[in-house]
Formats: sequence, C-alpha cells, structure tokens
Amino acid sequence: MFDFNLWAWLSLALIAALVLVIYSIRWHRSPILQVSSEAGIAELMPSLSGLTLSTAVEGNTVDVLENGAFYDVLLERIRAAQHSVHFETYLWKPGALADRMAAAFMDCAKAGVTVRILLDAQGSKRIDKDMVARLREHGCKLKFFHKKSLYTVGVLNDRDHRKLCVVDGREAFVGGHCITDEWLGNAEDGKHFSDVSVWLHGPIVHSVQGAFSENWAGETGELFVGDGVFPVLERVGTIPIHAAFVKPENSAPAVKILHHTVLCLAKKRIWIQNPYFIPKIEAIDALAAAVRRGVDVRVLMPSASGSDSPMVQHAGHRHFEKMLRHGVRLFEYPHTLLHQKLMTVDGCWCSVGSTNFDDRSFDTNDEITLGILDAGVARRFEQIFERYLARAEEIRLERWRKRGALHKLKDNAAYLLNDVL
Repeated sequence: MFDFNLWAWLSLALIAALVLVIYSIRWHRSPILQVSSEAGIAELMPSLSGLTLSTAVEGNTVDVLENGAFYDVLLERIRAAQHSVHFETYLWKPGALADRMAAAFMDCAKAGVTVRILLDAQGSKRIDKDMVARLREHGCKLKFFHKKSLYTVGVLNDRDHRKLCVVDGREAFVGGHCITDEWLGNAEDGKHFSDVSVWLHGPIVHSVQGAFSENWAGETGELFVGDGVFPVLERVGTIPIHAAFVKPENSAPAVKILHHTVLCLAKKRIWIQNPYFIPKIEAIDALAAAVRRGVDVRVLMPSASGSDSPMVQHAGHRHFEKMLRHGVRLFEYPHTLLHQKLMTVDGCWCSVGSTNFDDRSFDTNDEITLGILDAGVARRFEQIFERYLARAEEIRLERWRKRGALHKLKDNAAYLLNDVL
C-alpha cells in the first residue's frame, strides 16, 4: 500500500517545481548600472531608444493634459473619430466617467467607426457586466487581458497596466489616467486624484499604435492594417520621442532599462514624480552616485495618508534612510494621490507614461513610457512638480531616524511583499 505521507510530499514537491518553472519563465534580469558618458542626455536619444528596442522619431507635438481636464479632450477626440478608436487601460470602475466613456465608444461604433477596447481583467473586474454587454451589442470589440483560466495560469500575475488611446492612427494619448471618478476634478481634495497624460501628433503615434497592437493581437489573434489604423504620418512638430514598452524574455524590460539608464546619465538634475516609489538597491546606488556627481536628485510621491495604497508607501519607506544619507531629497504629498509618472533630467529630457518606479512595473506588468527630448515639455513637468512640492513635506534624515517602532515594523513588513504590491 502506498504511503499517504509520501503522496503528500510528492504533491508538495510537484507544486514547488511548478512554481519554480512559472517563476523562471517570467523572471527578468536586471541591468547592471555602470553606464557612463561624457555626452549629455540631449545627445543620447539614439542610445536610449536603441537600448530599449525602440527608435526615436522626429517631428512630433506634445500637449500636456492634467487631471480631469484630460477627459474633456479625450472624449472630444474619440467622438471625432472617422475610422478607428483603440483604447487600452488597467482600471475601469462604474461611475459617471465610465458612463461618459461608454457612451462615446457606442456612438462611434454606431457611426461605423471600428472601436477596439482592451481592459485588464484584474484591474477592471468591477466593470458593470451590463455595460460590457451593451458595448458589444453596439458593435464595440471589447476584450479582457489575462482573464482567469487554466490557459493563463502562468501569467495571472502579469497585468496590462498601460493607459493609452489611439484615434484614426493619427493622434494618441499616453499617461496615467484611469477610468474611475476619482480622476475627475482637479486634485482639489483627497477624493480627487492628480495625474498627467500627453496628447501626441506625429510619427510617434505609430509606436503607440504598435504597443496597442501587441496586446490586442495577443488576446484576440487579430491584426489590423491600412490607412485607418496606420496612415502615413508626416512631421507636424519638432519634438523627438521614443516609446519604451517591449518586454523580452530573460532580459530587462525596456521600461526598466530606460528608467535606470537615465539615472546614470544625468549631469544637473533628476526630478521624479511617481505614486509608487520602491527602487531596488541598484537604482538607489545610481541615485546616490548621481548626487556625488553634483546632480540635484528629488523625488515627489504621495504620503501613506495620501495614497490609495498605504502598504506600497510603507514598502517604499524601507530604503528612505539610505537615500537620505546619500543626499537624495524625498518629499511626500499628504493631500491626495499624486498618480503622475513623470521624470525630468537636466531640464531637457523627460518621460511620461504608465510605469511606476517599482518592480511590479519594471519586471511584471505590461507598461509604456515615452522618452521626450524637449526643454518646453520638461519645463512643464517641472512646473507641475513645483506646484505640488509647495504643499509637500520634505523628509529629513534625523527626524526620519526617530520615527516610531510601529512605523518601522509596517515599513519592513510591507517591503517583504514589494515584488507583488
């Protein structure tokens, strides 16, 4: 007779082996941060785009859209579509904003516009099922990314965190805005969040369309071609941009390479605005090295009381002391969630997109970040930084060291889960 305990041990071993196999499939190497260059970042766009498996394209325009005003422009442009609307997001919850978005999509579809909507199955699990049915009945093609099934068991932790929209293949929106009512308003109180997205025209729109196509084809098998989705795009401005979004197997994802590399190239300043700031040791060391080079390094983030996920903020606290000791200046905003994912380097290069400064975004999620070489856009992002900085609280080293034992316990406990937060 076969021993029951032996069966139990064999089952545990099999489960452990499966977990190890799944982990090894999804594991990505981290880049070794030993990048140096005499050239300034303004001269290194071809390098940054090449390292992130992209191409910098010239001739674009960038309009910066903040907070709830973003949706006024987005909805207007969706309703103006003639051929196609492609929309991809992580978070969609019932409310006034969801109703407005759905109405615009259905009106487009009724008018003969091809509407493709890709929602993350986990982030958008609270979407009204009747709304999904109505969207489909009106002709919208709606799919969910990585729905729970045996087929997706190995990638259920991989989420589609991108936020983008492409209209007629000629204009695109990229940023951090989600479809919940907290994003309406103007960050005027703790119930209304702050965020930043950009409205793009020019050849870079093809890159954003390509990012959408990647996950749409993965979920549906459908490829789309033609002038209604990939028209010839002439130069309409002067701004060079590249899009980082690819995630090759067994190599560092493009968004991680981009964020880490620019830390090593800065010569004057690095200003980071990010809602979930949990840098790894190699990134912390790169920030410390930047300070030693004379770089002004500042990070603005929500406090635990201002965040929608206090545990994430506590996990980020784990390495505050080390960063402060090395001269990195840290600021927390207690009034509401600052959800913008912005970075400016040396006043001439900047980034915007969906990527948080943590391992979930860098290694696990599907993300998109734009690298933009333009002093005007960089200055606009810095003005946003300065506006919120005026009401933020700077973390001082001596005071931080004296925080209470319970605070320290929360920080260390939360950090144990930082890879999955």
